[in-house]
Amino acid sequence: ENETQLVTVLACVLEQIVKRNNELPFDPASSTVFHATRPPSVSVLAYLERIFKYTNMSSGCLVACIVYIDRFLQKNKHVFLSSLNVHRLVITSVMVSTKFLDDLYYNNAYYGKVGGVPCAEMNALELEFLFALNFDLHIPSEEFARYHRELRMHSSTPNAACLCDAKKSKPRS
Repeated sequence: ENETQLVTVLACVLEQIVKRNNELPFDPASSTVFHATRPPSVSVLAYLERIFKYTNMSSGCLVACIVYIDRFLQKNKHVFLSSLNVHRLVITSVMVSTKFLDDLYYNNAYYGKVGGVPCAEMNALELEFLFALNFDLHIPSEEFARYHRELRMHSSTPNAACLCDAKKSKPRS
């Protein structure tokens, strides 16, 4: 399977969720360390492409990335994936998944540089993310296969980035 296609599909799924959730009123009380004061100007697709280009992450990490973000949101019901937090959640999830799954990975300063986040903030994001997941990074093979299959289904659609079906994904995932 083409990893760049998987990057595009993952970005598409995230952008669809963000687009819907951005229409919801934002409660400042639900703000987390992952929330920016204003949305970054870079699209989720361009951000993921940059991360993929400079980190050489595996396709397995791309799948794990969405699993971990989904778990984070399920455990933090008051947090919605939005344009204010998607970039920080993505870079943190990528960093954590790469450290857990890949043999070769970079230090937090490097991921921070790639993602435009200072090293000290990357350290704080990583800790917050890991504690939110209760350090549960293992993905049972059935769960991994289900997420991978769903992403593959999107990627088999011509122009997947334009044709993601917003009705198929829940607004909170």
